[in-house]
Amino acid sequence: MIAKTIYKACSTKILLPGLFLFMVNITNAQVVLPACFTDNMVLQQQTKANLWGTETPGINFSIITSWNNKIYKVQTDGQGNWKIKVSTPMYGGPYTIDFNDGKITTLKNILIGEVWICSGQSNMEMQLTGFYGDVLNLNDELTGAANYPEIRMLKIDNKTSFTPISSVQTKGGWAICDSKTVRDFSAAAYFFAKNLFPGKHIPIGIINSTWGGTVAEAWTSGNALKTMPAFAPFVNAAEAGLTQQKLDERYQTDVSGWIDTINAKDPGFLQGKPLWAEPGFDDSAWQKMTLPVYWEQAGVPDYDGTIWFRKKVLIPAAWAGRDLKLNMGGVDDYDVSYFNGTEIGHMEAFFYKRSYTILGSLVKTGENTIAVRVFDNGGLGGINKGPLQLSLATDTTGQIDLAGNWVYHKALVLTLLPQPPSMSNSPNRPTLIYNAMINPILPYTIKGVIWYQGESNADRATQYRQLFPLLITDWRQKWGEGNFPFYFVQIANYNLFGQPPAADWPALRDAQLSALSLPNTGMAVTIDIGDANRIHPQNKQEVGRRLALIARAKTYGENILYSGPIYKSQAIKGNEIELEFTHTDDGLLAKGDTLKGFTISGADKKFHPARAIISGNKVVVTSGAVANPVAVRYAWANSPACNLYNGANLPASPFRTDDWNEIR
Repeated sequence: MIAKTIYKACSTKILLPGLFLFMVNITNAQVVLPACFTDNMVLQQQTKANLWGTETPGINFSIITSWNNKIYKVQTDGQGNWKIKVSTPMYGGPYTIDFNDGKITTLKNILIGEVWICSGQSNMEMQLTGFYGDVLNLNDELTGAANYPEIRMLKIDNKTSFTPISSVQTKGGWAICDSKTVRDFSAAAYFFAKNLFPGKHIPIGIINSTWGGTVAEAWTSGNALKTMPAFAPFVNAAEAGLTQQKLDERYQTDVSGWIDTINAKDPGFLQGKPLWAEPGFDDSAWQKMTLPVYWEQAGVPDYDGTIWFRKKVLIPAAWAGRDLKLNMGGVDDYDVSYFNGTEIGHMEAFFYKRSYTILGSLVKTGENTIAVRVFDNGGLGGINKGPLQLSLATDTTGQIDLAGNWVYHKALVLTLLPQPPSMSNSPNRPTLIYNAMINPILPYTIKGVIWYQGESNADRATQYRQLFPLLITDWRQKWGEGNFPFYFVQIANYNLFGQPPAADWPALRDAQLSALSLPNTGMAVTIDIGDANRIHPQNKQEVGRRLALIARAKTYGENILYSGPIYKSQAIKGNEIELEFTHTDDGLLAKGDTLKGFTISGADKKFHPARAIISGNKVVVTSGAVANPVAVRYAWANSPACNLYNGANLPASPFRTDDWNEIR
């Protein structure tokens, strides 16, 4: 905790242990600092680093930096805000900064070095050990982490806001890397920092602003998003005074409309009535499935959309006419549930348990019918994640176990259905995360950004081709530090149970690849180090190392190889296509006997497996099934078998040589 520094909420005098808040306190004449300024912080070396905060309006005070004993004179404005730039030396420390307004506030153990923002969704948020699993060789990493006290990390709390705010929240301030604290570090960012200056002990500060499962538009400013028609209406509504209450009301309206639309398309409804939920409906031709289970694990692979489930259950005479509870541990993603043909509840969230009340007027002795229509919006689908039971509403000691055989029937595939509305409390709304987790740290002087995100936008890959460059350009404009380095991770291979077919991961990777057209960008390819069965691969060591290679070469000027082969051009020569690449350093090579992962197409746009051979620094692709080829794709699958590398042992990026709109 910062010595002598007081963190208060507005005009109150309540101290919040472990929670640093940047809020104005005008009643006390003492400097109040933003939460990103704490003991153990890292400032960017050899620059004019910003310091800012609040004090009494119109007051003069001084700041003293110990690395040069320089005194800076500061005056607050009419609202009590102040901001100043301080000159920082070459890396080193520890140092102190004194803020003297009659009382001295001191920040201690400050290091001067390199400051990087790490941001994105869960694969950047993933800690060395925690909710998303453990990294490879965790015990070895925890032991080694004790040797990196020059690495510091600041975690920004996950918050949203409808308008840009200047306050930011963190828990605990800047943390020094050791075998205990490193457990909570972003794993990819930690391994990036660890590999950035091996053996040189140059301090590295990582500002960790990440949130799992989030979309890129949530991380982009409203001003930028207004240039994209898909997002402009929400941004304009927010600027016009959209509140959480109004959003909740809109969400309920949108959900009702969405359900009505789904019902109108669903063959399980007849003239607005749920035919497939009726007790007398003949389901003898339906197939059987043992629940609870994800349907991908039960004979329904590669399917997203709606499936109806039905089960007949015998109710004892003692339960007849009494209120019951239907308890389901979880549904992926949404459900509407029925008892004897009457709806008893619905939920548009995959992570909540269901507990629906069945009115006694619906309950009769003997055979009763439960029906559940499940809507799966991508990835795994079905009734899973816990118990499946029926009980009395007032006495849950007696239960009827509903696990076991149900009958099911497909209704509508996802591509025929409208997308469901986002939850009213979802962070996945345009600009809400940017407002609360990026805007407040824009004044912090940084070297660059590392970014790992894209999985949550994979169902809108074409849109991402515009959105992702917009985000990069937006951040650079808002930070006001020019085209600073922005290095990102191309999403890894993943294909659990052949899913998610609705999400176009190859096209998303292609959109990421296209962002390299922006200046001072770099991409770490991870198509070879993912895990087909885990959306959060454990090998974050190599992710961080590859990001660090890019920074060492492009930012810090080391003469090292940092990228695998990147497609440059093609030449059609008869029945062959000859491919040329950049980054063929030390030659092209195939890991294994022959090249894998290439497909080739003629003008009919139908791709066939191809034979590919290395010829110098080029690859020649042919197929007996395509006499007149026009296009090649490489590693064009969610989890492809591919093995093209260069001599630096870095993998080639997936690519396509065509520009067809139908890019799946």
